[in-house]
Amino acid sequence: MIYTSVSSAVVSAMAAEAKSRTAGQAWQKLYSPHEPGDLASLVRGGGESMDRGLVDDWIAARLHHLLSPRHWNALAAKYSTHKQRKVEAIAHLKAVVSTSAPALFLFKAVTAWAIPKLPGARLKEAASVTVKLPIDAPQWRRDAAVKAAVAAGLSAQRKASSRSADLIVLPDSFYDMNTWDLNGTPESTRRRWRQCINTALDELVSEALDHAEVILRAEGVIETSVA
Repeated sequence: MIYTSVSSAVVSAMAAEAKSRTAGQAWQKLYSPHEPGDLASLVRGGGESMDRGLVDDWIAARLHHLLSPRHWNALAAKYSTHKQRKVEAIAHLKAVVSTSAPALFLFKAVTAWAIPKLPGARLKEAASVTVKLPIDAPQWRRDAAVKAAVAAGLSAQRKASSRSADLIVLPDSFYDMNTWDLNGTPESTRRRWRQCINTALDELVSEALDHAEVILRAEGVIETSVA
């Protein structure tokens, strides 16, 4: 298993780390931290039959163990698709960003950075249920039609919730900086605060990727360019 880049490895690792599956720990039976070779030997030993998921799981565990908490949280906030993991990482990042902005502004700025506004993504409102029946329909038919319509509505709602269970979509109003500060601070100052916070977070992610590259190259899982 060779990743084409550090970013692809991190994205795959974050996706694997977000999954709750028993198979995710299967790599532990195949690997001993006291033996040389690390993941590179595990991959070679598995050959073509090696489960990609196992490799991604191992990379996630390796990065989580070797990266500093601030770097791991920066990658989790930026790349994780898991709601709880992302929220936890955002909470940790608030404590490591230095800014003169008030706490509410910092919280919303970090959250908006980690969960950027996606085109077309909107919070769905609860759909109303409409039942059309003839005026002279008997009561039993009315009751059955209402029951069927409600059941169909609940089924559609469950399906929609399942598809977006790990997708965080914030209301459009969250991205309005006028709601980030309650002290009437000038817009120019708020823009400067946001830019400084975003820059600090981007630099933290860059540092984290650099450290992750060192780890992954030591494991022998990053493609080496041939001059």
